[in-house]
Amino acid sequence: MDIGKKIKELRVSNDLTLEELASRSELTKGFLSQVERNLTSPSISTLEDILEALGSNLSEFFQEEKPKKIVFHTSDFFEDEREEYKIEWIVPNAQKNDMEPILLTLHPGAESMEMLSHSGEEFGYVLKGTVVLVKGNRTYRIKAKETFYIEGTESHFLRNPGSSDAKILWITTPPMF
Repeated sequence: MDIGKKIKELRVSNDLTLEELASRSELTKGFLSQVERNLTSPSISTLEDILEALGSNLSEFFQEEKPKKIVFHTSDFFEDEREEYKIEWIVPNAQKNDMEPILLTLHPGAESMEMLSHSGEEFGYVLKGTVVLVKGNRTYRIKAKETFYIEGTESHFLRNPGSSDAKILWITTPPMF
């Protein structure tokens, strides 16, 4: 860990000059400059004083942030299987994100859940089979390797008119599932 760099980042994020931090921590501006440039190392006691002036502590300072997971494997997915369809959440805990992708498998003759009117947008890619998008009083037939992109201003759902499963990658923003 680059202690000097991390102290400088904390100081800058707190919108403090070296002079202001020196005043708050009762240390000299020159000493703090040397610490930030890794030309000297503070004692534990001095580091505690610096961190207190920055609104932090040793525990928080040395706690390493875990990198966000960006690759998900099938073992990370979770699903909800019902008689008419199966939903697979392919990005765990996506509800906290700006968008939520799912894999939807619609069984023959089945309909998806109805998506009520909302302020977001949706994108779908039909991976297998054919579906009918029902939006208001209009219907749209979408075959494998075709997509749909809609605003959520009207309630809508998907129907599988075929005799085999249809599989759709469905992405909503904000998360809806």
